[in-house]
Amino acid sequence: MYVGILSAFSQNSQVADSSYKNRKLKFEEANIVSSYYRQDGNNATVTGGIGSQKLTDISGSVDLKLIKYDKKDRKHAFTAEIGIDHYTSASSDNIDPSTISSASRNDRRFYPSVGWTMENESKGSTIGAGLYYSTEYDYQSVGGNISFSRKTKDRNGEFSAKLQTYIDRISLVYPIELRTGSNIKDGNLARNTFSGTFSWSQVINRSLQLMLEAEIVYQKGYLSLPFHRVYFEDNSVHIERLPFYRLKIPIGVRANYFLGDRIIFRAWYRYYNDDWNIRSNTMQLETAVKINPFMSVTPFYRFYQQTAADHFAAYKVHTAGDKYYSSNYDLSKFNSNFYGAGFRMAPPGGVFNIQHLNTIEIRYGHYQKNIDMNANIISLYIKFK
Repeated sequence: MYVGILSAFSQNSQVADSSYKNRKLKFEEANIVSSYYRQDGNNATVTGGIGSQKLTDISGSVDLKLIKYDKKDRKHAFTAEIGIDHYTSASSDNIDPSTISSASRNDRRFYPSVGWTMENESKGSTIGAGLYYSTEYDYQSVGGNISFSRKTKDRNGEFSAKLQTYIDRISLVYPIELRTGSNIKDGNLARNTFSGTFSWSQVINRSLQLMLEAEIVYQKGYLSLPFHRVYFEDNSVHIERLPFYRLKIPIGVRANYFLGDRIIFRAWYRYYNDDWNIRSNTMQLETAVKINPFMSVTPFYRFYQQTAADHFAAYKVHTAGDKYYSSNYDLSKFNSNFYGAGFRMAPPGGVFNIQHLNTIEIRYGHYQKNIDMNANIISLYIKFK
């Protein structure tokens, strides 16, 4: 479909006067992303913090970008994306272990989105908006965002702000032994998320660029999951219970340093805290090394460390006196390492001499926590332009 679209647009005649901006809607680019993810571990939340975390996920998304200029020479960009994930999970199958395969054992997530931006190139400002939808067996989400950015007069600095919200509905799928009736789903509850992201980027000199970023996220509603078991020290079983609100505040800094024409160093640091008493630090380093002007390799490494949430405890540690309780190891204290590399091709005549096949990138990463959990992911990125 996209090759056909590209062929149609490629037949448009070129205008000799470069100052003229074509006001008709035209194709800009299409991006295809696909990945395969596989993990294993022994701290499954569905079974109270113990048991297999084996999971595989195959995902793919396609987005299309069209642009046009209006009578005031403002650039309008329209994007549309369609994505789908398919996963299998050993732990989800234990929601009802008496069945051969429960409803959540194999699931698909479908997530389309649309977006629009308007850039005033003479003023250096851009505004935008977007809509998002996601659905799977026990979760539905509707979201929206608005954004604004403004460059300095010399175009070396830029301020950006983005406000977004997600309005979610969670189906109440309880573990089999805690169901009171014959229905698998026992109604649904709301979870709403509101966030604001603010950043300032600055060109320091020809070699160094910096960005400062901060975010505030407020969640309200049902923040637990009904099929997450929690076993108390008296051997009784309960479903996860977490507060109905959460405030998250991450701040970070990014730096890109250009060492000649062939090597780029990228560094990122983020500090995070929330009112569940999680504190975390993330540090990432990536180097882009050009083999030639059109091919590069990008080795990367990321280290992550966090403290445990107030409401977390391991299998059979919680007591009846606890107001909130969870055995989800994503809320535990842990360190993780993520490392790998990518290979990118973007020749001027097109990849494999296909004119509109602008870029191909393959990326592999290995992820490992110090709490007996590991994963591997391989992804493919293709750009048509």
